[in-house]
Amino acid sequence: MKKYLMMAQWSPYIAGALVGVLAILSVVVTTSVLHKAQYLGASTTYVRAAGIVEQVVEPEHVAQNAYFQKEKVKVDWQMMFVGGIFLGALAASLLGRTAKIEWAPPVWRERFGANPLIRAVGAFIGGFILLFGARLAGGCPSGHGLSGNMQLSVSSLLALVFFIVGALLTARQLYGSDGKGGL
Repeated sequence: MKKYLMMAQWSPYIAGALVGVLAILSVVVTTSVLHKAQYLGASTTYVRAAGIVEQVVEPEHVAQNAYFQKEKVKVDWQMMFVGGIFLGALAASLLGRTAKIEWAPPVWRERFGANPLIRAVGAFIGGFILLFGARLAGGCPSGHGLSGNMQLSVSSLLALVFFIVGALLTARQLYGSDGKGGL
């Protein structure tokens, strides 16, 4: 097991099976502890985190916000899950000796240059669009793709298809089939 954890690249079959086990455990554990099944997903966490930050600045606005009345501003298991994703990825890259600090990945640098500010603005805009779309679709790609499809949800399957098509079109527009981009 130790040798497997220290590999630079893990088998997608084993990683996929482990994600499946995690999804089942999330339902079993949350049902037994919270008495309500909770499925894997992440987009609500980012909205709640924004609410936590906003509470510091303008707590009355958060208290009166209709969305935050529905989605309570709190640190919950999903927020810990998102933190665990970051820590797990960091641990895997350190164990596999692939960790490195870079302001922009090579494919970005080739297309847009190495300016970290442009990369940060692009990442912020992309994240905003993704989060807006996730909330509009009633869930994020991980929520629809993992949890929704495991429940054989037709809406989740359709959402996942459109997430993938949107990602492919965006990547083709930004980077092009020849790597030079279409912008």
